[in-house]
Parts: sequence; structure tokens; C-alpha cells
Amino acid sequence: MDSFELNKIIGALLGVIFVVFSVSLISDAIFHTPAPETAGYAIEAAEGVGGAEGGEEAAPEPIAPLLASADPAAGEAIFKRCASCHSIEKGGPNKVGPDLWGIVNRPIAGHEGFSYSGAMKEFSEGGSVVWDYEHLNHFLESPKGYVPGTAMGFAGLKSIEDRANIIAYLRSQADEPAPLPDPADAAAAEGEEEGAAPAEQGEEAAPADENAAPAEEGEEAAPAEDEQAAPAEDG
Repeated sequence: MDSFELNKIIGALLGVIFVVFSVSLISDAIFHTPAPETAGYAIEAAEGVGGAEGGEEAAPEPIAPLLASADPAAGEAIFKRCASCHSIEKGGPNKVGPDLWGIVNRPIAGHEGFSYSGAMKEFSEGGSVVWDYEHLNHFLESPKGYVPGTAMGFAGLKSIEDRANIIAYLRSQADEPAPLPDPADAAAAEGEEEGAAPAEQGEEAAPADENAAPAEEGEEAAPAEDEQAAPAEDG
């Protein structure tokens, strides 16, 4: 091999090295990504609706006012989503979940022959807690949110109308359907809870002490006491 051929080979190698080095520099310039100031990913959390404190989710709307007008037939159509995991006929078999015949007012985690999760057994408080209408409402809205650790994988029904309809259907599947709740009782209970805070403040009670002396003097004060007492019993 003469020197001319050797020079050609060396020149070719140098040319290849130059091209590779140039491509590398150009690639770095085009695709360079600066390092972020803070490592990791920023996750934006949606603000809670309704001003719930401490990150707690707002409780579902009471179901009692809707049950009187709920449609069991519509609930039966919704229940088809549950049929792969639950039977609902009397004496029906347990599947992935227990048979749901007579579920309304049945003790939670109390169906014979079914192996419940530890979370559901704990929630049942030894069988003293029953599947009343509001427990069903809360559980169907978010099973894992209401009973953390439950083995039930259903995501839940976000529509209160759907929950009312399916609860009406579940209620009908029993030897003696459970009585419907009185919406007036539910409204009264809610009103008592709303009125609790002003009662605790007690700011209006102070002037009563200033009138104590006239009350001792006699007959003028008695009607005032009667007028105050009657509304207290009604409320």
C-alpha cells in the first residue's frame, strides 16, 4: 500500500468523524431541553365544591323526599349493571356479592353464607347497623368512599334520581317491603341541624337576665313565659 492510498483512508476516517461530531452538535442544539427548576411533576388539584373543610366530600342529598315518586321499573333496568355480581331473587345464590333479596333494613354484613370483607364487618358494628334508606343512598353513591376498604368494586351512581329508582326497586324485592320514610321527618331533622349553631352562640339570651326583676313582681310576666314555651315544644 503506497502513501497515497493510506492518506485517502485516513482522510475518509477523519471525514466520518467530522460528520458524526457535526450531527451530534446539531442534534443537541435542536433537541436540547433545559432542566426544570423543580424536579417532579406539578399536579393541579380541583378545588372542592361546596366549601367542605378538611378535604372532606359533601354528603349526598337525602334520599327520603324522592322515594315516594321513584320508579322501581327504572331501578330494575339500572340493576342489570349489578346482576353479574348480585342475585336478587328469594333464596338466590351468593355470587361475587351477596343475594340482595330483602336488603332494605337487613343487618349490614349479615347475609348468611357470604364472606364479607373486614371493612364491611367493622362498618356493621356487629350487625347492629342496618341497610336503611340513607345507608343505601350513601353506599350506592360511592361504595369505597363510604366504606373504605370494601371489596365492592362498583364505582357508584352519581345521579340521586338513579339511586332513588334502584332503592325503590330493591325495596320491592321483599316479602314485606319496608315502609317508606316520611320526608317531613327528614326535613325536620335537617332543620334541627341547621338551627344548632345559632342556639350554641347564645347571644340573644343575655337580655333575659335584665328582665328577671319584673318577672318576680308578678302577674305581668306569666303570659310571656307561656308564649315562649309553646314554640319550644313544636320546634
